[in-house]
Amino acid sequence: MKIGILGGTFNPVHLGHLILAEEIREKLRLDKIIFVPTYLPPHKDNADIAEARHRYTMVKLAIKSNKFFLASDIEIKRDGRSYTIDTIKEFNKKYAKDELYFVIGSDLLKYLDEWKDLNEIIKMVKFIAATRPGYPLQNLPAYISTVPIRAVDISGFEIRSAVKEGRSFRYLVPESVFKYINRERLYR
Repeated sequence: MKIGILGGTFNPVHLGHLILAEEIREKLRLDKIIFVPTYLPPHKDNADIAEARHRYTMVKLAIKSNKFFLASDIEIKRDGRSYTIDTIKEFNKKYAKDELYFVIGSDLLKYLDEWKDLNEIIKMVKFIAATRPGYPLQNLPAYISTVPIRAVDISGFEIRSAVKEGRSFRYLVPESVFKYINRERLYR
């Protein structure tokens, strides 16, 4: 099997994430995409991040109707800062006979030099960078393959700001996530 791993804060998961995952799945003919919400992202200020349990629940709600999408709480169970190397090692054990593709948005490429054990990671997975508006794919290392996807300019920051300011964010996230954010009073 060919399995895509899409890690992220998913704060909250939004339509841009889902479109990216679906296009990557189709273009690379992946059998499934596993969404992996991080517990604490190493490269972000954690002050404005919803609790991991909420972000994981929102991912599960968002992908529920797509039989090719799964959610993993592997990093949440680990607790503390999440490092890609640890996650990839666990997936390599669990899916030892499968081909793993690690998918990142082009916005994360600027952090690659800071990743823990990057040289080991690139031996264990096929690195895929998907285009993201405002983050061009240029001067990429040879180990990264690129996949152009439809430009969907939605960000978690934009959604959190809209919630705080009482503006509509309804059509930036799946309806189930919209209802969950409101019910749980997240990002207020």
